[in-house]
Amino acid sequence: MEPFPFSAALVSTGTVALAEIGDKTQLLALLLAARFRRPLPIVAGILLATLLNHALAGWLGAWVAHWLRPEALRWIVAASFLAVALWTLKPDKLDADEALAGRAAGHGAWHAFAATTVAFFLAEIGDKTQVATVLLAARLAPLWEVVVGTTVGMLLANVPIVLLGSRLAERLPLKAARLAAAALFLALALWVAWRGLG
Repeated sequence: MEPFPFSAALVSTGTVALAEIGDKTQLLALLLAARFRRPLPIVAGILLATLLNHALAGWLGAWVAHWLRPEALRWIVAASFLAVALWTLKPDKLDADEALAGRAAGHGAWHAFAATTVAFFLAEIGDKTQVATVLLAARLAPLWEVVVGTTVGMLLANVPIVLLGSRLAERLPLKAARLAAAALFLALALWVAWRGLG
């Protein structure tokens, strides 16, 4: 892999924080905050679920990068970043099953933590931020910086929602955030296509 002009952690943090705005997991954070009204267990659940999910996604991205020829990987990653850029433009909606995850649990701190951890881990499977983590890990090193960066990005986008609830969510410029995230993924796609992987 060739050197990237910024650290893997910084790029990963910014990419996921932007991509997460208006994402279904952000809507899930809002739902869980309204349901349980226990911000610390919810934030802890988001942290644990994201670390586990993004560590697996990052490992997959690093493994794919190890086994594919650099030229093939270059075009796969560039095309994938372009696909995620287009995907980011489409607003997410919370699935009914994920919405029920918050309602099914009790109101204690342990229930809030457990419901958040399970719901966030499952909601992230196949989500654009998980796909972005795979792509970032295939492109950037070291892997631990990518996982830490994507986890911090997830927390930056979701912790304010949990702490401030619906008042903040209603004021977020979601369309502008989606456009900024799409532009970032497009820039990453162009950069990978132009510069290659090594």
